[in-house]
Amino acid sequence: MPTAATESQADVNSAGAINPRYANSESYSSLVWRRFRRSIMGMLGMILVVLLLLVAVFADFFAPHDPKQTNIGFAPPDTISFFHADGSFSPLPVVYPISEGEELDPITFQPIVGPDYENPTELGFFVPGYAYHILWVIPANIHFFGPTDPAKTFHLLGTDKFGRDILSRGIVGSRISLTIALVVTLLTTVVGTLVGITSGYLGGRFDRWTQKFVEFVLAFPQLPLYLALTSLIPITAPSNVFIAFVIGVMAVLGWAQLSREVRSKTLSLARIEYVRAAIAVGSSDGRIITRHILPNVLSHVIVAVTLSVPSVVLLESFLGFLGFAVKPPLISWGLMLQDTGSFSVIGSYPWILSPVIFVLITVFAFNALGDGLRDAVDPY
Repeated sequence: MPTAATESQADVNSAGAINPRYANSESYSSLVWRRFRRSIMGMLGMILVVLLLLVAVFADFFAPHDPKQTNIGFAPPDTISFFHADGSFSPLPVVYPISEGEELDPITFQPIVGPDYENPTELGFFVPGYAYHILWVIPANIHFFGPTDPAKTFHLLGTDKFGRDILSRGIVGSRISLTIALVVTLLTTVVGTLVGITSGYLGGRFDRWTQKFVEFVLAFPQLPLYLALTSLIPITAPSNVFIAFVIGVMAVLGWAQLSREVRSKTLSLARIEYVRAAIAVGSSDGRIITRHILPNVLSHVIVAVTLSVPSVVLLESFLGFLGFAVKPPLISWGLMLQDTGSFSVIGSYPWILSPVIFVLITVFAFNALGDGLRDAVDPY
């Protein structure tokens, strides 16, 4: 016969007051993960971010064509079909390549192009193509998808004015765009966090002068300053030097806002009892900052990182569109958007705007991830 205690315990469990799964204590990271995985948009953003990073690292494997190979200029996107020209079913997807005709467009005076139904191109996965190096070391020529015949072409998003495949250039261009965004975010995060914590914790004259300098940096109109600083480097400079200069300019102008946010949180944390207790027992300033204050502001910093990457991607794309970010032969999304500088080009060849898709996916992925982390880190 059950005792009164067991009946009371059963009632408590049935009421949902105590869940045996959570009877043991959980770490802070476990609690954040449990809250984060309930967010559909946050999980979707995390999956997209992981896929974007994988595509950027193994860009040559996912690119169906050599991004520098030229073909027919402004060729429209190919349509994937499972039927042959005579209407019979094809087990493998096929596309009918675009070829130039003899007639000219009355507006653009370009040769009119159309599908070539006599020479279909069969598609497949893990097909041979142009040679490349995995992680810049291992030679390979296998690509994730593309034409089964390496001599044929396939343009899912069409071609640009030089006949280069837009999809392949967008995939390979993700390396430069995401590298600039991640490196700039890393530099601004490290500098902004250290300056904000040190300024907020030490206070006094150091805090006043530091904040005056932060206000001085924030007072500059950033866009004209970006254009002015990036125009100082010679056009003949090597591409690596140009990218390093652009990253430096973005990092120098981007750390101030985060430092102010971290300082405000440090000011409140410096008055908490355990920080005062650490000061009372004689702990050094470095130990207090790294062991007591930094872990408590780290959640805000992580969220700020995921939300700052999209802004850097948009800024790089805008500067690249104006010609101040990346120079050929390097490829970035902003550089690809330079071809959209004319309304006549956009009206006649709207697929030239396809690089915007890569930018939108990246911005959505990091924003969704940042929103999910923000709700998981601070649900109140």
